[in-house]
This record gives sequence, C-alpha cells and structure tokens, in this order.
Amino acid sequence: MIDHKLRSQLCAGPAVAGLLAASLVALAGPAHAQLFDRWPAPAQQMEQRAPDATAPPAAEAPAQPAAKPKPVRKPKPAPEPTAQGTDPAADAAAASPRRAAAPKPAAAPAGAPKAIACAGVFAKGSSHLQLAQTFDAKNVEFGEVDGPEGSKLNATIVYPTDPKRRLEVLWQNEAARSDVSLIVVTGQSGWTAPKGLKLGLPLAQLEKANGKPFKVSGFDQDNGGSVIDWQGGALAALPGGCKVGVRLTADAKATDAAKAQAAGKEFASTDAALKGVKPVIAEILIGYPQD
Repeated sequence: MIDHKLRSQLCAGPAVAGLLAASLVALAGPAHAQLFDRWPAPAQQMEQRAPDATAPPAAEAPAQPAAKPKPVRKPKPAPEPTAQGTDPAADAAAASPRRAAAPKPAAAPAGAPKAIACAGVFAKGSSHLQLAQTFDAKNVEFGEVDGPEGSKLNATIVYPTDPKRRLEVLWQNEAARSDVSLIVVTGQSGWTAPKGLKLGLPLAQLEKANGKPFKVSGFDQDNGGSVIDWQGGALAALPGGCKVGVRLTADAKATDAAKAQAAGKEFASTDAALKGVKPVIAEILIGYPQD
C-alpha cells in the first residue's frame, strides 16, 4: 500500500493514457553478374615440298638420342578393410577422444527486473506507451492499485501477474497516461532503485548508500518507519531530477518491547532504539515533483 504522507512529500496526484505504434522498413539490394571473354588460338599448318632428284643428297643429320620415358607412378594399393570400417584414418579419428564443447552461459530471463534510473523509459516525460514498447504490450496494463487508507489509484502496471517483476507507475497526466508522477516498488518486487536500493535492504546499508545518518518516523506513526529527512545525504537529490522515499518495516522477530522503544515522533538512523528492531526496506517510492 502506498503511504499517503510519504507520497505527498514526493509529488502530487496521479494521471494516465497512450497508444502503441510500430513501423517496418524493408531494404532490397541490386543483383550483379560477371562476364568472361574467350580468346581462341588458331592452329598452324606447315607445307611439305617434294625432294629434288637432281640435287645432291644432303648430309644426314646425326641421330638425336631418344628421350627417356618418364617413370610411371604405380597407384598405391587400396587399404585393407579393418574390423571397424574401410578407412583406417577415419577409424583412428573416430577412436581419438574429443574435447567436450564448453557450455554456453545461461541467458538472463526476458524482462527480468533491472535497475530503475531517472532517465530513459523512467524519465519524467515517459508514458504508458513507452513502457509498453519497452516491456511488450502484453506485459503492461492500466488498472487500479492500492492507495492510502484502503483507497484505489489508477496506474500502469508492469508485469501485473508476476509479484517479483511487478512495478507500478502513476502519472501526472492520468488522462494521457504520461509524465511520471510516482514509481512504486513494493510487495515482492525485485526491481532496484537508484543507488542500489532494493526491498529487504537493512538499515546499515541504507545509511551507507546515503553517506550519512538520516531521520526516520517512529513505527507507531501513520507513516511509521518512513524516512522523513535524508539530512543532505546522497539520496536527498538524484540525477534526473527525481526524489526517492523509503519506508522501513521492523524485523518480524522483533519483540514488543523493542518495538515500543522505536515508537515516537522521529529517530536518527544511528539511534539504538531504531536499530533494536532491525528494520529493512519494505517500500520504495521514486517521484518527480510537479513544476
């Protein structure tokens, strides 16, 4: 459920709509041919004259030694058939051990949760259409999500039937389903927010991401466990103009006495009473303030 007070600190009310479009471009290439020229060589003939009977006989030219015939190579005898086959070379190759092919690394499942940045498809000017183009229209729907005090809000839902990939996006222009107002990571979602924030992250890691202590509302408040002031830390302002809000929840094994110590108006993240309930992140809100 989206915390009402925390949400109001990030941005104003939601708004939403959009249509999906696509285009194709086909390219064709020219065909080529090759040409070849033939140059015939004409045959030549010699004319023979009859011998002159009155002419003295010409001296006989010495006989030229006959050219030695080139030795003829005898063909190698065909290999004898073996027990495995008719080709010893093929049998030897088949008998030699072969190295097993290295297994290919498993591909990441399509649409697996990724990091959310205040840019691209999650930028302030994004829309339902862009989400549908990025994650496939069949994985994106517009419907109702839980709001504060049992209310319902309209939002675009990415992977609505998969709790581990689910993401809720509310719009400043709800009619057009455009201009991001709030991105909600809750439930069992595996999405990672800016600075590595994710559900289940403990208090110490959240303080490390901020770079300094921050203030948290007491767990007995309406917005109990919510960060109310980042105290000028790294999470106070993010690239892309968005702001991040976090709600913490006490460990399920925390005793009633420890929870009572964490009750009150506000606590510093370094307070022993807050650390006593071992809180972890239960909800992340990423919002864009209205101009």
